Amino acid sequence: MRYLTARKRAIGKGASHTGTAHHWSMTLSSVALAFLVPTWLYIVGHALGQDYDAVRATFARPFTSILTALVLIIGMRHFAMGATMMIEDYAHGTARKMLIMFVISLSTVIAATGLYALVRIAL
Repeated sequence: MRYLTARKRAIGKGASHTGTAHHWSMTLSSVALAFLVPTWLYIVGHALGQDYDAVRATFARPFTSILTALVLIIGMRHFAMGATMMIEDYAHGTARKMLIMFVISLSTVIAATGLYALVRIAL
């Protein structure tokens, strides 16, 4: 009699042998974003419509800056993984490779630009 959990039996299954790991990473990032984004929207929502100095004071706080950085990094990683999965399902050949490179590059550029802007505002 084998005492294996359902997750242990699923690891290594599928065409690419990474489906379970991909599913768990998408689930983990979506749960993290489900808690981070509403908190971020609440804090940043109070800064909307204020003058430049008040916005800088809001983002100069460590909690707000760290929360914004986490939303950027986790959000763009979640976007890249989800878009890559969609592209793998519907595109074929060279177009697939080019689209995957574009999506990963786009998410990296957006995250880097956002982090740079955050550092400029916070400091």
